[in-house]
Amino acid sequence: MDRVPLLTDSAECDADDEADSDSDDEVPILEATLKGLSAGTAAAGRSDDGDELPLSGRSILAFWMLGLCNNYGYVVMLSAAADIIAAVSPGESSSDSSSSNDTNPDRQCNEISTGAILLADIIPSLVIKMLAPFFPLWIHLRMGSIVLFNVAGFILVSQAKDLFMALTGVVSMSLASGLGEASILAHMALYKNKSSISAWSSGTGGAGFFGSLSYMLLVYVSGNDRSQPLLIFLLVPVMMAISFWVILESPQYSQLDVSQGRVSDIAQSNSTVNEGYGRSDEESTRLTATHTTLIDKLKMMPEILKYMLPFGLVYLFEYFINQGLYELIHFDLSWLPVPNQYVAYQLCYQIGVFASRSSINLFTINNTWLMAIFQGVNVVIFSTEAIYSYIPNFFIVVALVLWEGLLGGLSYVNTYNRLNKEIPEEKREFAMSINSFGDALGISLAGFIAIPVHNAICSMPLYARH
Repeated sequence: MDRVPLLTDSAECDADDEADSDSDDEVPILEATLKGLSAGTAAAGRSDDGDELPLSGRSILAFWMLGLCNNYGYVVMLSAAADIIAAVSPGESSSDSSSSNDTNPDRQCNEISTGAILLADIIPSLVIKMLAPFFPLWIHLRMGSIVLFNVAGFILVSQAKDLFMALTGVVSMSLASGLGEASILAHMALYKNKSSISAWSSGTGGAGFFGSLSYMLLVYVSGNDRSQPLLIFLLVPVMMAISFWVILESPQYSQLDVSQGRVSDIAQSNSTVNEGYGRSDEESTRLTATHTTLIDKLKMMPEILKYMLPFGLVYLFEYFINQGLYELIHFDLSWLPVPNQYVAYQLCYQIGVFASRSSINLFTINNTWLMAIFQGVNVVIFSTEAIYSYIPNFFIVVALVLWEGLLGGLSYVNTYNRLNKEIPEEKREFAMSINSFGDALGISLAGFIAIPVHNAICSMPLYARH
């Protein structure tokens, strides 16, 4: 039997000592190994939370950075949506983009809804998230592609002279974000520790906050010329590469893999893992993905739908608000021009997302349908406000935007936490990956709905705010 590296030398030595007393039979060896590991739980550094494995601070930092970098470009594209449209529209600039509605000049609307940018930013991601879980997890090849897509996206958008070139850059960024989420979440399942989910979720929330904040600062510093400064964001894919290939440590596996009879499979696959991942034998202490057929994966879908449905609804509701209604809610403020109010709403939303995605170690919410219901109520509030302008104060809208972001972040982090705890280990990698298709589908539907709703509201008379 090949030697399989376990978590600690002490646990391994205990198992070897007991195995020496009865070396004529492999069954006592396995029993002794399990007994030694059970007795040495404290020495092995196991978490008190079920079957979790220890995760170093270095890997937690890496997952936070990966979440930050993966969603950074996506957030910047949505924050810049109104400016991207204005920059490539003939005769318009970002400073006068809010007054391009010739049919109803009372309403300050862009001729093209920011939902168009949302669709370009999510449909490629939707396709990737739908297909990626059914292909092998060649994580290094995928990560290389993600970094290149990010680089291409920032360059194309910053140099865009027409709408096609700008949307091509947004599509490239979307491919990077979708492939990154589907791949890293699947890879994360091998670490079997809630802290990896917490760190990733917090990082993605941080991307929302820092991405929208950095673009808002860019708006004030660069004035109307907002394209060339976008090149500074090329630092993001560089940071992502460093986080994955330098900072992140290889995953480990535990005695559970031994007890479920996967020891020999893992030992035999070490050489394959080394070739595919570029790791040494000593570093290859990871749990390899189980061999699951396409039919097996399709059979898992009904079990996963109970997580995907409320998750997708939350994202349908909130992105309909963000990309269909934000730009229609204006206040006459001397200190914040109308075009910048859209960016401010995006920033406040991302603050709420960042806070709630970082909350999993403080509290958990198992009934994720609650977030979907509350977000549906928000749709009613923001839709009627966009039409009737009845909310008297800008900061009330800001509070509602923060609440909307909190709900979105809570749905994200608690859904993935439930998947990590409730889905059997042999199904977890696929479940974590395919669930990201739920939010992508919801966001895509939001983009399609936002465009006609935006146009309909823009044709309505403007009600005076009291």
